[in-house]
Amino acid sequence: MVGIVYPTVDEIQYNNTIAIEMFRTSKQDQAKTISTSYIQRSIEKTKMNPGDMYDKAARLLIELTRMHAFESGNKRTAFLSTKKFVLKNEGKFNIPDTIDNVKVMIGIRENYYSQNEIKEWIMNGKIKKFER
Repeated sequence: MVGIVYPTVDEIQYNNTIAIEMFRTSKQDQAKTISTSYIQRSIEKTKMNPGDMYDKAARLLIELTRMHAFESGNKRTAFLSTKKFVLKNEGKFNIPDTIDNVKVMIGIRENYYSQNEIKEWIMNGKIKKFER
């Protein structure tokens, strides 16, 4: 059996470029890395996280969303990187592309959801509504 394939710092930086170019929200959006050590730390925390690939995907999403390794597009980069991670490891990424999911990403950044809730969201595409 092949082990879990993790993203590299370079891949996540590339995902930031893609996220900015495809989903630019303002003219000021730039694909610029603030800290490669934050990205590396996110990858290491993901590797050390116990559980299956979906547990690790939830951890990757949390870490990349909260670390703010990029000048712009941290949540977009986290989402894209997690999606690629799941698909590369032959999993199913069942989160639909809807505006409500943008709000979920804000909830992840603000620690509104548990890691298990995020895992279920990745697997089944369903999560409670984010409310402040």
